[in-house]
Amino acid sequence: MRLAGKIGIVTAAASGMGRAGALRFAREGAAVAVVDIDAANAEAVAQQITQSGGKAVALAGDLRRDDFSRDIVQRSVKAFGGLDFVWNHVGHPGPAAVERIDMQEFERAVDLNLRTVLVTTEAAIPEMRRRGGGALLYTASTAGIQGSTYSPVYSAVKFGVVGFVRALAKRHAREKIRVNAICPGTVDTPMLRVFVARPDSPTPPPNDVEALVQQRGGLNPTGRPAQPEEIANAALFLLSDEASFVTGVALPVDGGATA
Repeated sequence: MRLAGKIGIVTAAASGMGRAGALRFAREGAAVAVVDIDAANAEAVAQQITQSGGKAVALAGDLRRDDFSRDIVQRSVKAFGGLDFVWNHVGHPGPAAVERIDMQEFERAVDLNLRTVLVTTEAAIPEMRRRGGGALLYTASTAGIQGSTYSPVYSAVKFGVVGFVRALAKRHAREKIRVNAICPGTVDTPMLRVFVARPDSPTPPPNDVEALVQQRGGLNPTGRPAQPEEIANAALFLLSDEASFVTGVALPVDGGATA
């Protein structure tokens, strides 16, 4: 198993890509802290892992609270005895428009995409040093490596994530702490439906959100959106020892959209 004996945290793990990652990492031998604001679904994911013979704990709370963003690290260490990896997957699309922007939505996007991952990282690094190294993974986006027509604010914060990753990778390479970003394109998740249905979108969303999801996926060279498990597979590689010489990478998993 590719994560045998490893201990990790996955944020925004109650649904979508985060859920797929938590389940996959557990199948590969990791003990997983399942973190989400949705307590019921976080617990359901943790129970699915434990009922399959794995190790998991659900940690429910709002990562916009700095104390909770730090506390998930300490609670994971207490539950399992250490920390080897963190997938900072939490995020938020933010407003679509720049004109007449909703500043509360802007601040929420900055907090969830940047502030939370900074605070959790601050707490995680000392624990990884104690283990002799580790892996930090961040969910950026294809919008973090090229501009997004649909989401200028989202692009700004995800470019920030990629810059943070590249700087941290250089800073901590000698400590054997690897730092990478995964950059999904269009993925068939609940969050995608939030993106396409935003009322301040440059083009008004149609009544049929599901049709728009498939339309966006159809723009990829592959002709479809990704499934959450396909993103989890790439995350697994970046967190595993198979990627021992991979750090500072922003890996597109996008069906060729940025090719």
